[in-house]
Amino acid sequence: MPPETVEVRRSSRRRRTVSAYRDGEKTIVLLPDGLSRTDEEQWVRRMLDRLAAKEQRRRPSDEDLLERANDLSARYLEGRARPASVRWVENQQHRWGSCTPDHGTIRISTRLRGMPAWVVDYVIMHELVHLLVPSHGPRFWALVEHYPKAERARGFLEGFSMASNCAAEEW
Repeated sequence: MPPETVEVRRSSRRRRTVSAYRDGEKTIVLLPDGLSRTDEEQWVRRMLDRLAAKEQRRRPSDEDLLERANDLSARYLEGRARPASVRWVENQQHRWGSCTPDHGTIRISTRLRGMPAWVVDYVIMHELVHLLVPSHGPRFWALVEHYPKAERARGFLEGFSMASNCAAEEW
């Protein structure tokens, strides 16, 4: 992997705060103008570490997804949904997730990577409920609603789909 491109921007108006963000392949670090070069190096390293940790939280591994699924099942479904696997897949362009109840497998679209954790959790929850109720009937939706941010997450996904100039996504 090539070294990361970092651009340091100093500002005389910035007094105490340091911040950083990604801009494509480059990382921008905003610093107060009066900061020493030694402090600059320390802050740049610290901000790169913070961004990497934040990105890791927003892009969990398959193992992380399985752990989250088990936690969601324990919290909202009394541990009754027990997935055999939960993994990211690239081949779902029209669904956020899918489930095969007979095998206990859950697949989550990589299009969700980088979305807020509560949205990913909602999709996992939706698929967990399919392990208990295969159809989308009243019992299914009653169980999905145990997740406290269910309605908010559905709205987020619908808004995302509309903003992406797509029709509302299917499950």
